[in-house]
Amino acid sequence: MTEPSPPLSRREARRQERRQAILDVASRSFLENGYAATTMSAIAAALGGSKGTLWSYFPSKEELFAAVLDNATTAYRARLAEILDPGGDLEETLRRLGLNILTKITAPDSIALHRLVVAESGRFPEMGAIFYEHAPGTTRRLIAEYLEQAMDRGLLRRSDPGLAARTFAMLMLSGCHQSLIWGQIERTTPEQMAADVEYGLECFLRAYAPDPH
Repeated sequence: MTEPSPPLSRREARRQERRQAILDVASRSFLENGYAATTMSAIAAALGGSKGTLWSYFPSKEELFAAVLDNATTAYRARLAEILDPGGDLEETLRRLGLNILTKITAPDSIALHRLVVAESGRFPEMGAIFYEHAPGTTRRLIAEYLEQAMDRGLLRRSDPGLAARTFAMLMLSGCHQSLIWGQIERTTPEQMAADVEYGLECFLRAYAPDPH
């Protein structure tokens, strides 16, 4: 049985609250103003503190952006780990996974972040690298681990798990997500997401069906 964590001291609790406040302000600034226009000075001013205090938490804008992404994706990664049950039914697990991914990445904040990264990563490649590491990169690694276990069980043909994870993700993103990104639709519906998942899942399972022998 896991021992409960000791209660935080008042000082540590205040520090964590301050850190979360910084992340909340920074997240809004990145989404509303873009990466280039977001400055440490502006964030410090919005918080009502000094830039030195902000730097004591995050020494650079790159580290602050990484922390914002980590804060936004921590709960999502935990949810994916719950979904990817290696002992569960393969098709149903992948269906739940696909719906979860589409629900997450078609949310308004996710679409705004995607557009931000696409627009500015050419000038700020470090931003693109940070985004990939904390969002699609981490998700694909979790999927690859699950698919490799399915291959070990003979449920999928043996192949590169990383490539299989990339194939699965791209199939899930090929429908309503692309329509949202390019402004062809304003919002998606559960029916559209379900249809995209079923089509992508059928293609994936056909491509990675176990060898006949």
